Amino acid sequence: MRNPYFFGYGSLVNLATHDYYDPQPARLKGWRRAWVQTSGRGISYLTGVPCANSEIDGLIAAVPGADWQALDLRETGYDRLPSDGAVQHEMEALPEISVYAVPSSTWVLGGERQPILLSYLDVVVQGYEQVFGEAGVAAFFASTDGWDAPILNDRDAPQYPRHQPLATVQRDLVDHHVDAIGAKLVTAG
Repeated sequence: MRNPYFFGYGSLVNLATHDYYDPQPARLKGWRRAWVQTSGRGISYLTGVPCANSEIDGLIAAVPGADWQALDLRETGYDRLPSDGAVQHEMEALPEISVYAVPSSTWVLGGERQPILLSYLDVVVQGYEQVFGEAGVAAFFASTDGWDAPILNDRDAPQYPRHQPLATVQRDLVDHHVDAIGAKLVTAG
């Protein structure tokens, strides 16, 4: 039995946040990313959103023995969906590939926007920089919606459970793109 794979488009691109094997760059056609809010969470989460004329870069990795339990737990609040062949990759084999997305039925629309944790964004950008370089980071920001949510600067006391230390150049790269998109940065406390 061949192992299934997941397609990650956010923190799962950062290899320091998981130990799934055979990670490799891939592209998901027909999707964009968006920061969305759900009830009871208090922060915005990154999700994939079907969008016919879009595509996003990410990472695929194997789920040994189809043991999805740990990954499903990590991705609580997300549905695991079949990618229906929309993932382009360099593998000769064609494994089953799933993608996680926050169900739109759980989104909270309108009202005051819940913040994006900067420590979460840092992890995502660090992964994209390591896998796709600076051009990949720019593409991440361009293919993601929801930047009207404030970004909570929690770097001094990271709230994101899988936060990672960033090199100065990585921190500067995040800050540059946050400034370039005109995002509203707010302080914790």
